[in-house]
Amino acid sequence: MKRIYMDYAATTPMHPEVLEAMGPYFADKFGNPSSIHSFGREAREGIDASRDTIASFMGAKSEEIFFTSGGTESDNFALEGVVYANEKKGNHIVSTTIEHHAVINCLKFLEKRGFKVTYVPVDGDGLVDPEDVRKAITDKTVLVSVMHANNEIGTIEPISVIGKICREKNVYFHTDAVQTFGHLKVDVNELNIDLLSASAHKLYGPKGVGILYVRKGVKLVPYLHGGEQERGKRASTENVAGIVGFGKAVDVAKREMAELEGRLSTMRDKLVRGISSSIEKIRLNGHPAKRLANNVNVSINYVEGESMLLKLDLEGVSASTGSACSSNSLEPSHVLLAIGLPHEVAHSSLRLTLGRWTTEEEIDRVLDVLPRVVNKLREMSPLRK
Repeated sequence: MKRIYMDYAATTPMHPEVLEAMGPYFADKFGNPSSIHSFGREAREGIDASRDTIASFMGAKSEEIFFTSGGTESDNFALEGVVYANEKKGNHIVSTTIEHHAVINCLKFLEKRGFKVTYVPVDGDGLVDPEDVRKAITDKTVLVSVMHANNEIGTIEPISVIGKICREKNVYFHTDAVQTFGHLKVDVNELNIDLLSASAHKLYGPKGVGILYVRKGVKLVPYLHGGEQERGKRASTENVAGIVGFGKAVDVAKREMAELEGRLSTMRDKLVRGISSSIEKIRLNGHPAKRLANNVNVSINYVEGESMLLKLDLEGVSASTGSACSSNSLEPSHVLLAIGLPHEVAHSSLRLTLGRWTTEEEIDRVLDVLPRVVNKLREMSPLRK
């Protein structure tokens, strides 16, 4: 049985060009980039080239890019770094009810330490109203954090407008762009962004490496203390091979992004139409138009999400019920609850996310398998009686 992977929002396989670019930095170019000898300089050149590539891709300056271990560290670095550096100005943060756990749980941590957080609600499609953000900002607000697109339901937020409001209010604006970086055009100047988080393994790069963009002039305390790596803001010997891989992944994205977005959106729409026509009592979660090209999230009444995943896996289809970071939790998705779904409907969600190697044949296979799986589970469901 050929396995079908439809969980690209959780992670992506590495692009062959990325793997090839990284190879030498595991062997011949193994030097510590902080060393001044030729081996160290060689490693440093790889880091610098990737930093330049990534900065250019997002309209930033090279010195505004800081390498991290991934999206979670970047989110924590942005939130904690800003609020602790700006305590004299205020202790208030504005965010939303649908952020990734890397943001939500960091905010909870900060709340326990005396910071105040306002969580702006979203509408039934998961959209944030920029005017709600404006109203939430006070004279004590130091940071607004709103994700670019939601990892579970795919809704793309109006962050350019939100960023403009933050500029007017003299408040820093952070966005978690883990799901969009390398998939949508992300220009930090056009979008009015002060800080941005991204992760390589979401765009066919390696796991264990991310970036935090920090606009020049933003006050930020160091996240890790030790050596002078990353201009004294993030100590620890750099993951050279991973950073080189991130740079190559961005280079490939720049070349393929537009074509891939068009192809994926066509397959996404086919998948949505097929599910809607073959399965009764479903709900498409997320905005119908303002959504990621690869994201399909549906709630299927009278079926439990985890049961669907297990049955689909037996049929060779790998999917998810939402964020991989909460896949071991029995609690319903906080995102689906935030858009107004009752617990039993939130528990019936299925997320199918497509990627570079998804084919039309795989879409057809899922449209054949999923209705049969749902019918079998509904026959056993006490909720349908």
